[in-house]
Amino acid sequence: MRALQPASDLLRALASPVRVGIVRELSEGGKYVHELVAALGVSQPLVSQHLRVLRTSRIVTAHRQAREIQYALTDDHVAHIVLDAIRHAQE
Repeated sequence: MRALQPASDLLRALASPVRVGIVRELSEGGKYVHELVAALGVSQPLVSQHLRVLRTSRIVTAHRQAREIQYALTDDHVAHIVLDAIRHAQE
């Protein structure tokens, strides 16, 4: 069962509609917080809170660009998991 723990941790980190939305948005490329706020229609503090969870789980990375931070997916495999889950739920 220990071999399954990393997969369980990944799914736990994704277990929020806001985090799923963030990953969906980042599947198109790196974005700034204000872009994620506009795309998701939620507050900046909420987006930042969820980005912290995704960074801690190593799902997203952050790169400073002048005064802003751009977020990107660490690995495209996570995008496939999320996009497949979204498509499956819509069937």
